[in-house]
Amino acid sequence: MPKFFKSITKLILIVFTLGLLFTFSTLWYFSSDLPDYKILANYKPPVSSRVHSGEGTLIAEYALQKRLFIPYDSIPKKVINSFLSAEDKNFFSHPGVDAKSITRAVIKNIKNILSEKRLEGASTITQQVAKNF
Repeated sequence: MPKFFKSITKLILIVFTLGLLFTFSTLWYFSSDLPDYKILANYKPPVSSRVHSGEGTLIAEYALQKRLFIPYDSIPKKVINSFLSAEDKNFFSHPGVDAKSITRAVIKNIKNILSEKRLEGASTITQQVAKNF
């Protein structure tokens, strides 16, 4: 019987080691060509050009992307909390990648694939911003 437990322990250790190796190599592969996060400090979104009349009324606005800059401090807390409740409940408690949510989504998506249901996402707001850049 002890020989059986030794074999099982070795098998578990090998599977665990291979799992860790696979996880780290996957993370390294997908993160090796990511841009440096420090460029976000100097990010300048595309601005629009506005044409005003002599009296000051807006005649036209030209832009590739229509954006309006609003400082974080001027956004009401209810708006911030509503976005976070819909997108990323743990936004202030994880470092940008929510490992617990990703693991949950992977397990749920395996079940969804088997039952032919719609897949769900696991990305955080931080991951979505990084993807869009």
